[in-house]
Amino acid sequence: MKLNFYKYQGAGNDFIMVDNRKNAVNHHDTKLIAHLCDRRFGIGGDGIMFLQDKPDYDFEMVYYNADGQPSSMCGNGGRCIVAFARYLGIIDTETNFLAVDGSHHAKISASGDWVSLQMIDVNDINRDGEAYVLNTGSPHYVQLVSGLKEKDVYHDGYAIRNNATYKQHGININFVEPLDQGYFVRTFERGVEDETYACGTGVTAVALAMAKHFGQSGKIETPVKVLGGDLNIRFETNDGQHFTNIFLEGPAVGVFEGEVEI
Repeated sequence: MKLNFYKYQGAGNDFIMVDNRKNAVNHHDTKLIAHLCDRRFGIGGDGIMFLQDKPDYDFEMVYYNADGQPSSMCGNGGRCIVAFARYLGIIDTETNFLAVDGSHHAKISASGDWVSLQMIDVNDINRDGEAYVLNTGSPHYVQLVSGLKEKDVYHDGYAIRNNATYKQHGININFVEPLDQGYFVRTFERGVEDETYACGTGVTAVALAMAKHFGQSGKIETPVKVLGGDLNIRFETNDGQHFTNIFLEGPAVGVFEGEVEI
């Protein structure tokens, strides 16, 4: 069987996109998914998404990590699938779609390459020593550091993700350093098991954790620089613990399309 696919990236976080509205692809095949995401033997990507029909929604986003396992919410992937839906003519400038963590609203620019995606509300930020732990659709660990440009993110992130606390279920590890405007963030992602160029739920977690850390409240806008570019997070909080109207904003760009035998 030949599979038609599309490749999208959001700030360097890259994904394989499949229009599966006819349910032609059995995406429960872990080995197939992992093979397609392999950068040497397959198409290559941080993950793969299947756009499917869903009653009462414009579409459903079904996402798998590069290891072939079903994933929790992917923020940059969510933005990319909105751009993909626009390309397919399913939506125009706004959408409501279903993901693994529930319903999401999004807006896309007239040019089709900038997406503002509403994330789930967050009502709980915990501590692990000096770090912050929270769930923004995926679980995240946020640690303030200095010298982030030179940090061995793979080694240090791998060690935390695989320690006794997090090894069984996994967690995404975010290292953050303040900039003159916003923050610089690097992330080790579970499922990919490596550093990625960007992580949407990760930068969202960083923005909320830093608001708590620095005692911010009200309507907050947080620019974040990642290896793959620039993202923006805006949200509201009155107490630094409960966060609403959270939006992850940034680029979502089609790279190429192709066909592969499966």
